[in-house]
Amino acid sequence: MKVGILTGGGDCPGLNAVIRGVVRVVHNGGGQILGLVEGWRGAIEGDFVPLHPANTDDIVDRGGTILGSSRTNPYKDEALVEKLIATFHRLGLDALVAIGGDDTLGVANRLFTERHLPVVGCPKTIDNDLSSTDVTFGFDTSINIVMEAVDRLRTTAESHRRVMVIETMGRHAGWIACYAGMATAADFILVPEVEVDFNRMCNLLVKRREAGKKYGVIVVSEGAKLPDSEEFVTRDAELDEFGHVKLGGVGELVADVIERRTGIETRWVTLGHLQRGGTPSAYDRVLGTRLGIHAGRLVIDRDFGKMVALRGTDIVAVPLSAAVGKLRTLDLDFLKEAEEFFQS
Repeated sequence: MKVGILTGGGDCPGLNAVIRGVVRVVHNGGGQILGLVEGWRGAIEGDFVPLHPANTDDIVDRGGTILGSSRTNPYKDEALVEKLIATFHRLGLDALVAIGGDDTLGVANRLFTERHLPVVGCPKTIDNDLSSTDVTFGFDTSINIVMEAVDRLRTTAESHRRVMVIETMGRHAGWIACYAGMATAADFILVPEVEVDFNRMCNLLVKRREAGKKYGVIVVSEGAKLPDSEEFVTRDAELDEFGHVKLGGVGELVADVIERRTGIETRWVTLGHLQRGGTPSAYDRVLGTRLGIHAGRLVIDRDFGKMVALRGTDIVAVPLSAAVGKLRTLDLDFLKEAEEFFQS
């Protein structure tokens, strides 16, 4: 078999582990792998690099993706879809492995259902918001990066008697903010799934200061839902190729509210792309490797239109159609557990 593989959307720790897993399985089965460069753009234009064990066996510790990525959307123009199909056949591919989030896998699903392209999907996002899988690789690394950053910020907050507001990624799901907030003993956690209660948060900070705690830590997800507003905070109204607004700026807004209402000096930090850069954790290396192995096996078995997913400790195959289009938001039981510590 000759198999194409691509990584689309935002980069993510563990992507190279997936690539390594797919390459090894296909190679062991006597096949060839072409790495399509920069996501769907490479699939459209036919830009690729040959992949084999010799140039992938030592990439498991590297962050990002050796293939590059982009947010190219073939369905933005039907002519691009036609070109992608033509390129697939021109390269002599028998299958395509698409590694990405909801947008990338959404394209893969349409190519399979509408154009019968032999596709296998692998879920990727630090946001942990893909349905049909218990955990996505990259999430563990991300929350550990946030944890380390907050641990460092805590010392300066305590030294200056300030409140520090840390804005995390996550878009419309609060997994990163909730997990990182719990791991760092944050005074309050703000997530998209629950409307922000400024009064409760500010009263808590005041009461804790009166009780002797001279600093505070607030963790807020970039997609936090503000009171009396249907809009998300953004610094840029421009949409990407999949129609998504670029979130950012809620941390500054929350910090301003805290300082005005409490009189406590407050600073804010947006961690941004730090959260998805750098070396993947051991958990993400293992999860990425396992997902890659099972994606490769689906290809060898010609079991297309499926996505590999983690269920408990098992890697299973689920239909791509069931894996996309539905956001996996934060399980509020986790937030309720964190709220045990939101008492004065």
